[in-house]
Amino acid sequence: MTGDSVGKQDLELLGEYDTPTVCNVIELFNVRPRNCGYMDQRIRACFPELPPMVGYACTATFRSAAPGDGDVYAIRQQIAAFAEMPSPPVMVFQDLDDPPSAATFGEVMCGAYRSFGAAGLITSGAGRDLSQVEAMPFPVFTSGAICAHGYCHIPSIQVPVRVGGVTVHPGDLLHADRNGVTTVPVDIASEVAHACAEFVQAEALVIDYFKTGDASESGFAEALAACRDRIEKLRAKLARK
Repeated sequence: MTGDSVGKQDLELLGEYDTPTVCNVIELFNVRPRNCGYMDQRIRACFPELPPMVGYACTATFRSAAPGDGDVYAIRQQIAAFAEMPSPPVMVFQDLDDPPSAATFGEVMCGAYRSFGAAGLITSGAGRDLSQVEAMPFPVFTSGAICAHGYCHIPSIQVPVRVGGVTVHPGDLLHADRNGVTTVPVDIASEVAHACAEFVQAEALVIDYFKTGDASESGFAEALAACRDRIEKLRAKLARK
């Protein structure tokens, strides 16, 4: 489990920016390949109008294709794990059935997680009771929807899971919105949060240029060059920290 955590104000600051911006800023640190660390198109926001979700992974595996042993949902064990990790938690499930046989979550599970402080839920499987979960509101990210719960059970909790092509460990910091889900390296998370504003300002040089209504090839080239210069200066500044 990740031992470090990020200050509350920095988490709130991360939540003010969309996930693509967070990914763009992470790239400036060159701490991982640019095609790693984010989930693929199989994992989508069920409620894309909700603001970005930020929190720490509380992981579990899930099965529903055949009966299992023990506690069907193991919700109490998962909620107990919340107290042993940074806050807020985000439930992250790997559905071990391929393809998913039934819904990983519904209204009751999401209501319980939300009541005990969870910021949202991610699953490689499916969900149900989406109207009720949306009304809470509780952000969920899934590969789809299935109306029944089958033989749902949770074989293990707080173990590494594979979701959307990314291995997620308990305590990993996650950022998600309608564009997808990314992990955020905890050791640079505070710097990422504070650098997002400068990155947005750099991109605004191009975006605002188009809004003038008088675009030209040379003008676009100048705006693009100015944007790239700002980003390179930001990259250099972050490298010195």
